[in-house]
Amino acid sequence: MSLAHRIIPCLDTDGVRVVKGVHFEGLRDAGDPVELAARYNAEGADELVVLDIAASRDNRPTFIQTISRVAETLSIPLAAGGGIRSLEDARAVIRAGADKITVNTSAVERPELISELSREFGAQAVVLAIDAKRHDSRWLVHARGGREATELEAIAWARRGVGLGAGEILLTSMDKDGTQSGFDVELTAAISQAVTVPVIASGGAKIPAHFLEVFTTGAADAALAASIFHDCVQSIRALKEFLEQNGVKVRLPC
Repeated sequence: MSLAHRIIPCLDTDGVRVVKGVHFEGLRDAGDPVELAARYNAEGADELVVLDIAASRDNRPTFIQTISRVAETLSIPLAAGGGIRSLEDARAVIRAGADKITVNTSAVERPELISELSREFGAQAVVLAIDAKRHDSRWLVHARGGREATELEAIAWARRGVGLGAGEILLTSMDKDGTQSGFDVELTAAISQAVTVPVIASGGAKIPAHFLEVFTTGAADAALAASIFHDCVQSIRALKEFLEQNGVKVRLPC
């Protein structure tokens, strides 16, 4: 039996407030993380991701207080990350109420961190976040909130991350981020075919058809979005009803 596809709202924060931009730039205030988390919990989201998108760039600690406040409102799984550089950082995030840890820049700089986290918490709790941008015929990984290009090729890095112990890939297309022009289906399909763990597609969603496409053509296991939920462009319930009517297995809210 196939697993239900997940719809995951994402709260990108500056440590305190939710922010949103386009192509990782021009950030605007998008609300209070606790209020938004409570709303998505009630609307039938399958999980919630909360990221401190400036932690690695600014070299500051993870936003533990925000994670704790958000976790208190939820009855669904919570993944959190931003600035997690060590087992102790990760333990603090788990103690604050997160079920999963996401790592990006720190894993690029020190890949063995993935293995350390997987041994400590289990692969199911380790999410490798990959921010990828097309460069000619390939996708390259970017670090530090998308501001720093690396020489890592996204498909190879996803394979390596899974080999090191990541139990899930959170894949964000920087080319599509905030554009509301649809997910990068080609990138998502390439990563999904390359790894044996669930892939969360992120970047570019607006209408239900975009989710349908990434679940079918892109073979994503879950789809993440931010601004369309924050700005009430799309309701989670209506989105799930559309997907079910079009043959995609989802968990409908009560």
